[in-house]
Amino acid sequence: MLIRRETPADVDAVRAVHTAAFAKGDAPGAVPVEATLVDALRADDGWLPAFSLVATDAGGEVVGHVVCTRGTVAGAPVALGLGPLGVLPAWQRRGVGSALMHAVLGAADARDEPLVVLLGHPEYYPRFGFRPAVDLAVTPPGPWGPRFFMARPLSAWQPTIRGEFAYAKPFDAL
Repeated sequence: MLIRRETPADVDAVRAVHTAAFAKGDAPGAVPVEATLVDALRADDGWLPAFSLVATDAGGEVVGHVVCTRGTVAGAPVALGLGPLGVLPAWQRRGVGSALMHAVLGAADARDEPLVVLLGHPEYYPRFGFRPAVDLAVTPPGPWGPRFFMARPLSAWQPTIRGEFAYAKPFDAL
């Protein structure tokens, strides 16, 4: 497996990854919101190409994708919103999601981003250093409980980063 930046040639494959990864068994043929969200994020000012990463198999086929877009805390552009993170079902539980997480967090740290925030499963993301965002005085933009709204401070983190988090605009349409 190789982790690299997304290229324009990957757009359809990325959409296919999220369509398969987030498919609902009770709604065959429905396009999951995560698949259309990535397309909307690409068109938004919050899109940061350096933080859209794909995992490819030995033949170069895209099997996973993760993206971080610009978020704000108290109106300041001091955070990234992570998501979606998707892996083709046949590649799940094989380390692809973990590799993508480590890669995007490493890229964010290397580019001096102070904070990565996500809404996710409280039993999965703590293994990557995520904890309830409220522990860092960062509050969610919606009614999500602190178990699900998590943050990962990076090397550039400052405790003065406090307040309400806001995702890139396409998240508002969810």
